Amino acid sequence: MESEPLILENEFDMCSAEEEDNLNASGVDLGQQCSSSDLEPYEGMEFESEQAARIFYNSYARRVGFGTRVSAYRRSRRDNSISTRQLVCSKEGFNPRPDNGAQHKPKRQRIVSRVGCKAHLTVKKLTSGKWAITKFIKDHNHELVPPDQVHLIRSHRHVSGPARSLIDTLQAAGLGATGVMSVLIKQSGGLNNVGFTKVDCQNYMNQSRQRTLGSAAHYIFEYLKQKQSEDPDFFYAVQDGSSGNIFWADSTSRKNYSYFGDTVTFDTTYRTHRYRVPFAPFIGVNHHCQPVLFGCALLLNESESSFIWLFDNWLAAMSGCHPISITSDHDRIIRSAILDVFPGARHRFCKSNIFREAQERLSHSLQSFPTFEAEFQKCVNLTETIAEFELCWGSLLGRYNLIDDEWLQSMYDARQQWVPVYLRDTFFGDTSIAKTSDSTSSFFDGYIDASTNIHILMSQYEKAIASRHEKEVKAEYDTINIAPILKTPSPMEKQAANIYTREIFLMFQQELMETLAYPATVINDAGSDVIFQVVKFGEDHKVHYVQYNVVEKKASCSCQLFDFSGILCRHILAVFRVKNVLRLLSHYVLKRWTRKAKSEVLLDEDKLGLPSSHNDSFTDRFEKLSLEATNYVKEGVDSKSVYLVALDALCEASKKVAAAMCGTPAQPLSQDMNKEKEFNLNGNQTDCDDPSLLSEDEKIKELTTAVVYATETCEAYRAKLLSILREMEEQKLRISLKVQSMRVHRIT
Repeated sequence: MESEPLILENEFDMCSAEEEDNLNASGVDLGQQCSSSDLEPYEGMEFESEQAARIFYNSYARRVGFGTRVSAYRRSRRDNSISTRQLVCSKEGFNPRPDNGAQHKPKRQRIVSRVGCKAHLTVKKLTSGKWAITKFIKDHNHELVPPDQVHLIRSHRHVSGPARSLIDTLQAAGLGATGVMSVLIKQSGGLNNVGFTKVDCQNYMNQSRQRTLGSAAHYIFEYLKQKQSEDPDFFYAVQDGSSGNIFWADSTSRKNYSYFGDTVTFDTTYRTHRYRVPFAPFIGVNHHCQPVLFGCALLLNESESSFIWLFDNWLAAMSGCHPISITSDHDRIIRSAILDVFPGARHRFCKSNIFREAQERLSHSLQSFPTFEAEFQKCVNLTETIAEFELCWGSLLGRYNLIDDEWLQSMYDARQQWVPVYLRDTFFGDTSIAKTSDSTSSFFDGYIDASTNIHILMSQYEKAIASRHEKEVKAEYDTINIAPILKTPSPMEKQAANIYTREIFLMFQQELMETLAYPATVINDAGSDVIFQVVKFGEDHKVHYVQYNVVEKKASCSCQLFDFSGILCRHILAVFRVKNVLRLLSHYVLKRWTRKAKSEVLLDEDKLGLPSSHNDSFTDRFEKLSLEATNYVKEGVDSKSVYLVALDALCEASKKVAAAMCGTPAQPLSQDMNKEKEFNLNGNQTDCDDPSLLSEDEKIKELTTAVVYATETCEAYRAKLLSILREMEEQKLRISLKVQSMRVHRIT
């Protein structure tokens, strides 16, 4: 038979599960020589078809421990049909070398999978129509895979017909890939007997989902087209025709993003809650701490390129504005896509999903050690410093003998993307760092679940939108019409009640109330930055440090609550109380938490009751003058000569102040020291023509005295309160000791 030269074609795996199933179903006998489980190929061995030869060689490769590929072929010159086929070891040839002149490097390094192995088998079509082996090379130049690992080789991972039927049944019942694999492993007697991995199972389920949703795709497209015709700002995109992913965002979602787009959650709840439809919304949090929608997607394909496509289109719909932070499921593909599209955003893994995954991965340990889960969550949620977390994590794994656990090690390696103590320097919109859950309550809770199919999805979507809108309207009404109850005489509390929404104010008020039990002590007063130590009464082991700049009136706390949530912490507020900072400054009020969050204009400091940026409030003037006077006195008493110079300057300053109060320009101070008697240190000018000057001076002195008296009174009340708290703690301790003593007495 005349044949063309051997041609290298696009290499592919030996055969698919469908081909093998079809072959077996057709009743084709592979030959008696192929039925022996320990039979090796040999030259001259015949097969009924090329497909039968490929199946036989793949079965042999699985038994021996290597993978296979279909490599080259030769066509007949007579009828152009394939007359010769070469089947090779999967490690045949070499990986292509990277092009050193290429401008763009690959996103990630590919593993070296080919080592030039010469093992192969060549089959040729005979005139009888059968296929025979014409060449067989057995030896490999690499180690073979042991039997317990051979199921991981690509050419041996096939979802067979019976497995597909079972997967379809379990998927229809609402099970995800993890649950399906658990059933298959139990039924097969082990993972290595299943014949494929979880990734293969997930891929098949995605394909099955595409086939299931394909018939209803036209309904979705018609809905999106109608919405776009009604709303010119409605945005939607479809990937690769009707079989790809779908994304859409209405005008309200896009507008909401312009107000609250600093932090975003990509919600893939359908993966863990066994939804029938792969519905994934983009969610944020509004100024009432309610979930707000930024767009929706139907994920029929979960490849990395598909997620990149989705994020690119979502970003385009949001006018290209990148978020500060983004929260998603703990998934390698999603992580890679976010890094590609949002390189500057801080990416956080959903802590709730990790805790849920821990229940699956550590099920054996949880059964053996019932207290482990609570201690694990406490280690993650309640540690306040990196050093404390590291110590707690190591101690926890050591006590429960889990140091060598691979999953826990992988979670530790990724700790900077899910453990709160590593994320406090970035805004995530969470109003508490120590929350047990960091997942935003889903926008569609109660509307889309495991029973929702594609035909009712859009109607449920619209019902959820209407319900959330009504809840936001109600929150707006409550904020405007229901005045919160003030619990202190603090001007700052009253100011916050007028600025913040009701929900945010209640959180701020709680922090403000807690300051009563948090005394602030100066530990470093060098320069304009003062370091305070803030400790809750009775909890000396939990210390927080606040750095306060007395000039700029800016403070930062080691707890970093303001950086994380945008609400001032009790530690900074305690320092403000000590420094007589009575009102919130503009840089401590995030617009996104205020009543004006959806206003197109910037915050108006006067209308919001914020101190002006020009520092013209009485409190600002008083604090700055007090600070300058204190520093002046400290420096002026170092020596007698410095004291005389300081006194001279103070007299001149007093003259200028008195002249300003009289409305006349100040006269230069005479060099004759005797003329200093014309002024006293209180700034009273004896020869002032204005008869009202003396009364004005007296008023200032009276006000200053009143402020000092009020400060002393507040300090006295605070000392008394602390004394009462100490007595309560001591009384509590005495009662506790008495109860323990009674218990011991009762036992004995």
